[in-house]
Amino acid sequence: MTPQAVIFDCDGVLVDSESIAFALLERDLSSYVPHVSRAQMERDLLGLTLAGVAEKARTLGADLPDTWVEDFYARLYARLEQGTPLVPGILGVLDALDVAGIPYAIGSNGSPRKMQITLGQHRGLIDRFQGRVFSGQETPRPKPFPDLFLKAAAAMNVAPKHCVVVEDSPTGARAARAAGMRCMGYAPHGAAALLAEGAEPFTRMTDLPALLNLSRPASC
Repeated sequence: MTPQAVIFDCDGVLVDSESIAFALLERDLSSYVPHVSRAQMERDLLGLTLAGVAEKARTLGADLPDTWVEDFYARLYARLEQGTPLVPGILGVLDALDVAGIPYAIGSNGSPRKMQITLGQHRGLIDRFQGRVFSGQETPRPKPFPDLFLKAAAAMNVAPKHCVVVEDSPTGARAARAAGMRCMGYAPHGAAALLAEGAEPFTRMTDLPALLNLSRPASC
């Protein structure tokens, strides 16, 4: 069924920033919680706000300094400013939605500044969302709660059941399920965690227009 609106996560879905951020995070946290594996970090931490990461890391035994979140953001922003590529095929997905006249939004746990840094590197990309860029850090309850996606749906005046969320993290897929929205799970490196949260996995962004029953423009 063709959706009436689509809500995209940002990191790892629109821009290929997730691997950059996670590499920094893994290196940082390995000195505080060396007993925690990369797989556990991916399962428990991906998709959270950075404050949520810090909270979860402390429950795992990390003795993080009080300034850790602010310090990490400063280092992350500096790294992302050096260059953050788009996820291959994402512009074709947006083109297909435009052709179909289907509105779309961003619902990300990333900070507004982070999205401005990453999306702003690509001319006109933020403008395509027409002000429908929503951050979980400006929402009382970020993902995995449904509030962020429900806010985006309301902004587009579309009922949740007619929205599709495009996510790459179990945290985001859990939020979509809680919001009553179909979730397409972008999983180029493995789908098990997304499947466990009820997402429908796919591995190539260029396949998404067909999965959403959209016509493919030539640029797809």
